[in-house]
Amino acid sequence: MRTDIIIPVYKPDEKLVRLLEGLKGQTIRPDKIIIMYTRLSERDHISPHLIELAMDVCELKVYELAVDEYDHGGTRAEAVRHSDADTFIMMTQDAIPADDKLIENLTRHLLNPEIGAAYARQKADADSSPGECFTRGFNYPDVTEIKGKEDIDRLGIKTFFCSNVCAAYRRDVYDKLGGFTRRTIFNEDMIYAHNLIMNGYRIAYMADACVIHTHEYKPMQQLHRNFDLAVSQAEHPEVFEGISSESEGAKYIRSAFSYFKDIHKPYLIIPFVWGCCFKYLGYLLGKRYKKLPLWMVRALSMNKRYFLQNC
Repeated sequence: MRTDIIIPVYKPDEKLVRLLEGLKGQTIRPDKIIIMYTRLSERDHISPHLIELAMDVCELKVYELAVDEYDHGGTRAEAVRHSDADTFIMMTQDAIPADDKLIENLTRHLLNPEIGAAYARQKADADSSPGECFTRGFNYPDVTEIKGKEDIDRLGIKTFFCSNVCAAYRRDVYDKLGGFTRRTIFNEDMIYAHNLIMNGYRIAYMADACVIHTHEYKPMQQLHRNFDLAVSQAEHPEVFEGISSESEGAKYIRSAFSYFKDIHKPYLIIPFVWGCCFKYLGYLLGKRYKKLPLWMVRALSMNKRYFLQNC
């Protein structure tokens, strides 16, 4: 089974170096790395050092695009067009393989004709805050799970959870279903996952396929991120309407209380809940973004260009 790795890249740092070094040591090496490099300017090009690192892993293809051309779904869909492998793995530039079996463990269930995609577990960095460690553990537990249409009543919105931070896809199923939506501010992975499951396929969460991936967002950054998340939900009611995310949020808060108590740091619940308030405010505003003036929408979003392109 041939496997390609696809990585959208913007302002690369040392984490991309660590990612490429991690791919080099895999028990199953990729056949090709496809980098979609978003330029800061016409003079900006990916560094020769990164090209050399990637070429030391396998065949490399780099495609450059301007900042205004980037789109969460469209850029990834364009990248898939450059792959002819049986499977492709979407990664972000800050997802670092936790061991040498990432590709082996992530793709092993894709030989099952019922499974169309698989996504990896995300672990926090060793120096991450307790809040970030809790969040990663809550969203990415240590138990593998296969999800299908029959799980919607039990799991709700999490039935369609799949993260392009590190996720593998069968190309034949991807082509059959039409791939990633080409215009979306966020959630291209969950939108595709919904399409996959509603067409009778299943998604594998592979707890033994691990990447190190964390974000220590400040409260306002949380607000901006959740605003965009909610905008994507508002723009795709066929996926998200009728399946509440808010019950999952309540479970998240309750679990956090128990976690901070168990690690003997109950006082950390105060800044944690404060951050959650910003998340929820961003979510509420994003769900109602069509009622807001454009200047406010752009101020609230992490992806301001998206709204200029959609005026």
